[in-house]
Amino acid sequence: MSNKPLQGIKIIDFTHVQAGPACTQLLAWFGADVIKVERPGSGDVTRSQLRDVPGADALYFTMLNSNKRSLTLDTKKAEGKAVLEKMIKESDVMVENFGPGALDRMGFTWEHIQSLNPGMILASVKGFSDGHHYEDLKVYENVAQCAGGAASTTGYWKGENSGPTISSAALGDSNTGMHLAIGILTAYIGRQKTGKGQKVAVSMQDAVLNLCRVKMRDQLRLDKIGYLEEYPQYPHEMDAFKDGVVPRGANAGGGGQPGWILKCKGWETDPNAYIYFTIQGHAWGPICDALGKPEWKDDPAYNTPQGRQPHIMEIFGFIEKFISDKTKYEAVDIFRKFDIPCAPVLSMKELLHDKSLRASGSIVEVPHKVRGSYFTVGSPIKFSDMKPEVTASPLLGEHTDDVLAELGYSADQIKVMHDANAV
Repeated sequence: MSNKPLQGIKIIDFTHVQAGPACTQLLAWFGADVIKVERPGSGDVTRSQLRDVPGADALYFTMLNSNKRSLTLDTKKAEGKAVLEKMIKESDVMVENFGPGALDRMGFTWEHIQSLNPGMILASVKGFSDGHHYEDLKVYENVAQCAGGAASTTGYWKGENSGPTISSAALGDSNTGMHLAIGILTAYIGRQKTGKGQKVAVSMQDAVLNLCRVKMRDQLRLDKIGYLEEYPQYPHEMDAFKDGVVPRGANAGGGGQPGWILKCKGWETDPNAYIYFTIQGHAWGPICDALGKPEWKDDPAYNTPQGRQPHIMEIFGFIEKFISDKTKYEAVDIFRKFDIPCAPVLSMKELLHDKSLRASGSIVEVPHKVRGSYFTVGSPIKFSDMKPEVTASPLLGEHTDDVLAELGYSADQIKVMHDANAV
């Protein structure tokens, strides 16, 4: 498709696993030429992790590396180093998520990269920001969720299952990648004005913290007034606030609108037979109508947030009873007519087969040379003049010869490099 806005941008993708590949995959969808540089013989570790088809790249890899080209390169060998130097001279962006200092040890310091190409944008995923007292710590998804404040504010505050809880959403990895993509595009637009490249970095801790902004808001409010009135602990368990730390709020809404997960018909056997129901102040009248409780509209124990809060769980209990003979879809169909914010709890299986998501390109089927075809999550960003096309992830080294030829190497030179195991 010729109208891809990032066409012409060349990106050296020195990333592996999830955070970096999620970033470069976004840019590849929108037209950038992303060349994934991998170790000859093995490649990205996720190619072989959690395999479901023997001998084929694992879904972990295919779902994070579509639309890219793969070049195998041994940067420890002189020939490999020379190829990388040539690539740096001819590329716009280099993205990496190595451990601290790895690029320097490879011989590619920022100074050396700048001397080869003053316009180069060097984008890095870090665990912690430069100069942070934990900057030497190795960081993975769940480490980032704990370091960035997500785990401490997620889960139940009491009972045998209390304690910090990890989210299954990739708040550490894919979220950091998305932040880095924004940083890369910002630096690229900046370069169009100044001609100069720069370093761009996003730490996983910072990216998680950015998504926990409303919980930092709650900490500041708690410091000021000593309790948080929209949390389920208020006013029943005021000692939950006594240590002055934002408590876990279970399934409460985070924006001052009480919400809870409620059981629907079949919950005893279906782990996802639930809906999320939100009580928005301005929707209280319609909620009363939907539940057949018009008398609640004028009752001061019900018709203000302050009146409802002391018995909010009883109200949720009543709603749960009201939907106990309805499936999650039937319940949502009743409430949506009254403009009440709610949703069924959708399983991965339901999402995979969702007709709307398939029609919009949010779930796509991609043909693959080895595994046949696979389903993946498509672009979450939609455009009026462009429909991102998701193509297969590359086989290991699939484009090595093409990339080398584009760099000006002859067929004989390419053969010599193969013989030396430099590519």
